[in-house]
Amino acid sequence: MEIDLSTLPAREAHDLLTSALIPRPIAWVSSVSAQGHINLAPFSFFSGITWCPATLGFSVVNRPDGSRKDTIRNIEETKNFVVNMVSQDLASRMVETSATLPHGINEAQKAGVPLVQSKIVVAPRVKEARVAFECALDQIVTVGNGAYAGNLVLGTILLVHIKDELLEAGKTVDPIRFDVIGRLSGTRYCRTGSVFEI
Repeated sequence: MEIDLSTLPAREAHDLLTSALIPRPIAWVSSVSAQGHINLAPFSFFSGITWCPATLGFSVVNRPDGSRKDTIRNIEETKNFVVNMVSQDLASRMVETSATLPHGINEAQKAGVPLVQSKIVVAPRVKEARVAFECALDQIVTVGNGAYAGNLVLGTILLVHIKDELLEAGKTVDPIRFDVIGRLSGTRYCRTGSVFEI
């Protein structure tokens, strides 16, 4: 079968694409506005971009009415954010923070997610995150316009927080102990409990 995604209604194209591009790591992004309003939201169009300079990227789509989400507005204002990785023990609270709430409502507080002050950036980080990346905004690339248009955020990694027990020989993160989850489609997720080597 061959499918031209441009011929499908936006939601159907979304569902097909997100069920085929799997698994996707989740960027649980904490940001803060110029007025000090904290936002915490998950995004699964997320990846490392390069390691020199260390850069990651995640995409935030516009709302159905074409308006931009708080995460993008905050990052534009303060030029920094934190990407918190989601381990299985944080999964249900991460999902809770994906709810659409009025501007200025603290999703972390509502979902019972403790935050702590970051070392370099203004945005706080998730206290229980096993890995977190403090980032400075490099650029935002707008893809499309209006409803569901994408905003690709590229961030330079300034500092990485890693729980001590995850490190192997002080150099790499053990994927089993990390127990990070990935997004599949709909309400389905996977985790790094099964690993093979080639």
